Amino acid sequence: MHEMSITQSVVDAIVSRLGSQAVRSVRLEIGRLSGVVPDSVRFCFDVVCAGTSLDGAELEIDEPPGRASCRDCGAEFGIDDPILLCPCGSANVEVLTGRQLRIKSVEVV
Repeated sequence: MHEMSITQSVVDAIVSRLGSQAVRSVRLEIGRLSGVVPDSVRFCFDVVCAGTSLDGAELEIDEPPGRASCRDCGAEFGIDDPILLCPCGSANVEVLTGRQLRIKSVEVV
């Protein structure tokens, strides 16, 4: 489960920035095309936060949809499936959004 190491990296980044300052909540953005399972991150979050300044913090996750652009027909379209196909049938697409994984905000006590 790579979500455990991802969650550990998120917590480590916050602790390295804030030290022992208590954290009330963390908001993450996990794009639907990122390959990261938000429910797994939620499960791992409490485990990874135990004994840190994030212990007891609330986790909020935004899941923005994917958007892509077809290099053949020029159409821009929404996509939430990892199989990247334009409605025209072309697989020659560029992913514009949906693969992001970032810390949006951290609320301290």
